[in-house]
Amino acid sequence: MGSITRSFANNIGTSGILKAGAFNNASLNNVTALNASIALGNMVLISTQTASDSATVSFTTGIDSTYKEYQFWFVDINPATDGAEFQFNLSTDSGSNYNVTKTTTAVQTYHDEGDTLANVLYSDNYHLAQSTSFATLIDAVGSASKKCAAGSMQLFNPSSTTYVKHYIARLNRISNTVGTDFTADYFTAGYGNTTSAVNAIQFKMDSGNFDGTILMYGIK
Repeated sequence: MGSITRSFANNIGTSGILKAGAFNNASLNNVTALNASIALGNMVLISTQTASDSATVSFTTGIDSTYKEYQFWFVDINPATDGAEFQFNLSTDSGSNYNVTKTTTAVQTYHDEGDTLANVLYSDNYHLAQSTSFATLIDAVGSASKKCAAGSMQLFNPSSTTYVKHYIARLNRISNTVGTDFTADYFTAGYGNTTSAVNAIQFKMDSGNFDGTILMYGIK
């Protein structure tokens, strides 16, 4: 009994708090709730969806006035159709229709594996001017097993009933649309030209289904 007491006492700090070494498992696997005073950071995971040969991925809940900014993270977006475009659209009626009028812009940089092809250019084919069509986040995503796209998108204050809904996105992909494998970095931005609250968003390819994971975060 004495050895147990001494071992326990050795794990108590001068302030009377148990030292970290007193615990042999520091995970939170079995914790069912955290005290409200514990800070969880400013980036809160709201929802995760995994596409598996899916036509669309839609977030129809969780986009509300709780946060002024929402972020979407795209992981290993792989289309069934080689060279497909990854796109999105917004909804003001909880996903019944994805047809918000948008004006957008797009710039890309690219570089091939052989160090022979490199450029920076305005993507004239992938901007919208007051269109309800789906907006392209990145084009020409390769469909081969090792090829995919990844990146993120920010959507600002979607619940505002005063202002338009700005977004900024950056994605990278690998493809071989010019006969050699190369990387392309896409910067796209624009706004949904509506003062109605946006409460849903949908992602899809312009042709065929896709695999991949999309995570939605709220930013405090």
